[in-house]
Amino acid sequence: MRVAALFSGGKDSTYATYVAQQRGWDVTHLVSIRPRDPASMLYHVPNLHLTPLLAEAMGIPLVTEDAGVGEREELDALGRAIRRTDAEGVVVGAIASDYQHARVNRVAHGLGVRVFAPLWRRDPEALLGDYLAARMDIRFSAVSAEGLDASWLGRPLDATAARDLLRLRDRVRLHPCGEGGEFETLVLHAPNFRRRLEVEEAENVWQGTSGYWDVRRARLA
Repeated sequence: MRVAALFSGGKDSTYATYVAQQRGWDVTHLVSIRPRDPASMLYHVPNLHLTPLLAEAMGIPLVTEDAGVGEREELDALGRAIRRTDAEGVVVGAIASDYQHARVNRVAHGLGVRVFAPLWRRDPEALLGDYLAARMDIRFSAVSAEGLDASWLGRPLDATAARDLLRLRDRVRLHPCGEGGEFETLVLHAPNFRRRLEVEEAENVWQGTSGYWDVRRARLA
């Protein structure tokens, strides 16, 4: 099965790509959509400029498309990118977002391409355990939820952070995997990486009740 993986550099898209490879699928391309809208509901935004380095670390060609503002523009960009891959299927890292899942399915089915969502409806606590078991180096790249302050930016998603997320789930109903937009992540290393992403310069940018980890300079080690 020749598939392309919708890829943002975050934990879910990276792990979904890894699962696809573990199943023996040929991941021929990574697909990264760069939305003009920083508040896009469909796509991950923080640190998308690092996807070329991450694709190189994984040894998979990257297809990128810029997307204008609005759902139609963002979906059109996805369609253009998928067509450029000539893949039989598209792998997505969606866990619980019906909004994203339904729209990606609509675009793919219109192109005659199957959609595979290996993380769909997985128990988030179990999924956090899978990330830890895979020894992925995951950092929080954006936060926007009660209980998540600037100290989370750049923080590793390790066992301690996972426990803190589960406590916040119980206290304020935060989704432990950030599927409600509570946080975004950046993967520096994973089992399917040939090289590690090293952050050389980054700044925490905080605006009111939310913020992001702005990686200014990085390299592959």
